[in-house]
Amino acid sequence: MALDGVLLRHIKKELEEKLIDSKVDKIYQPTKDQLVLSMRSREGSELLLISARANSPRINITAAKPENPKYPPMLCMLLRKKLSGARLRAVRQPDLERLLLLEFEAKNELGDTVMLTLAVEIMGQYSNIIFIDENGNIIDAVKRVDASMSSQRLVLPGMKYEQPPKQSKLCVLDNDAEAIIKAVESLPGSKPLSKALLSVMQGISPIICRELEYLTGRGADVFSDDLDEDKRTRLSYFLKRDIKAVRECSGEPFIITDQSNKPIDFTFEHIQQYGSGRAKKETDSFCAMLDLYYSKKDNAETIRAKSEDLTKLLSNAASRLIKKIYIQTDELKSSADREQLRISGDLIQANLYRITKGSKEVTVENFYDENMSDITISLDPALSPAANAQKYYKAYQKAKTAEQVLKIQLEKAETELDYVSSVLDAVSRAESTAELAEIRLELTEQGYIKTKGSKKQKADKPLPPKEYVSQSGFTILVGRNNKQNDKLTLKQADKNDLWFHTKDIPGSHTIILTGGREVDDDTMLMAASLAAYNSKSREAGKVPVDFTKVRYVSKPRDAKPGMVIYVNQQTMFVEPKDYPVKK
Repeated sequence: MALDGVLLRHIKKELEEKLIDSKVDKIYQPTKDQLVLSMRSREGSELLLISARANSPRINITAAKPENPKYPPMLCMLLRKKLSGARLRAVRQPDLERLLLLEFEAKNELGDTVMLTLAVEIMGQYSNIIFIDENGNIIDAVKRVDASMSSQRLVLPGMKYEQPPKQSKLCVLDNDAEAIIKAVESLPGSKPLSKALLSVMQGISPIICRELEYLTGRGADVFSDDLDEDKRTRLSYFLKRDIKAVRECSGEPFIITDQSNKPIDFTFEHIQQYGSGRAKKETDSFCAMLDLYYSKKDNAETIRAKSEDLTKLLSNAASRLIKKIYIQTDELKSSADREQLRISGDLIQANLYRITKGSKEVTVENFYDENMSDITISLDPALSPAANAQKYYKAYQKAKTAEQVLKIQLEKAETELDYVSSVLDAVSRAESTAELAEIRLELTEQGYIKTKGSKKQKADKPLPPKEYVSQSGFTILVGRNNKQNDKLTLKQADKNDLWFHTKDIPGSHTIILTGGREVDDDTMLMAASLAAYNSKSREAGKVPVDFTKVRYVSKPRDAKPGMVIYVNQQTMFVEPKDYPVKK
């Protein structure tokens, strides 16, 4: 759902309680449409996340430390220059608009005290973060809006800041339940009550409007022109309850989950429309609720955006290899008929005395056939009979050589396709930009990414493999990418440790560090499930996973990173499952 005006009012209250008079210590811009302000006070420090992403705009105190780019964007540098050391003096929200104005007391270049404002507009795809000076002029914005993008409201440096146009709806801070019901009843035609409420109330999300209809009709559909005395009374009661919660900011954070316990919505009150057990109060604050709801979604979106070029590069490489394999396989099938060329040459050679120069074909007995049946062989009339025989021998030799070359080329192409598929799988499972950076480095070393200039950049410290611990105390390590898989299996693991990998499916190398002990069945199942989860078959049902001792795993000469061969394996069929990573 979108962050509505009511929830934003609760967020405003939490920001005022925790951040007012705190100082801006550091400023980050993890992505082009996100800002993180490190706010410091006597009580400690907090991270304030402000996002203008189209599918997850929000503002809240976050516990997640941002993963920042190596070089800060220009807007981030500007904010650091203007806002570093500034104190947050006020957080304003006009009525129940989806807009928060963060007012900072700062010092300008001359040392004078000025008030600078961050306008946080939470409006879906039109969300924005706008930096405003003491005169109300725009300094800059996360999303600049020029005349080609909008003729109604421009957002450009130097222009006067204007708030988004207000909707002609009733604000519950100034209107009571009776006024809202009358507005619903005055609407033309017949509409579902939830849609009618949404069209007349400011700052209320669809889920609350649906809940009001659900409670009014006791689970049955209710329409705006069908409010009898009983329904009107019930609607008035629940409206008054919600209005009180909005005015007093007394709502509580609830997350609604689906049947698989995946978060699908959030709100400020307990919701009954989805049935029992679907609305859960999992956090103590609205900021923590938004953090919980959006954290995985935001991280996945960030990784997706930063891996688009890698995905495109690898997908194109895979397409070229698939086409190449198809063509070479077709050519290999053609060369499979080469024996017929040799036979034709032998039969011509054996029947030279019967062939006259200039003949276009000759019919002879095929002594290679058990039945000695006749066979007709095409001839080049411009060549002598002996030359025709040599022509067939040369064609045979050419086809034989082609088959040998094609088999080698086909094996190389298939091996490379396996490698590209494994890297593509690693990209799809990457959980941080640091993991993407390691994959980028691997592709650069393998020649898939061309480097500009001869100067090499300093490599970042390699990430460790994912580490898990089974209930019986065994450590399980999972590689994040091909280079890490090689290091984990071929250098880090002991020869008697156990190695797991999905059977004929791209995935991570998974190791149980045995320490010379006998491994229990539960640990084996956990390792196999992790190997399945960290593979291309993450979303599958039962997945075959091979396991063997590390001593039986080896790397062929000149093989690509992550590519190994193994023997003495056994196979388990398990469901992919993730486990908490060891902190």
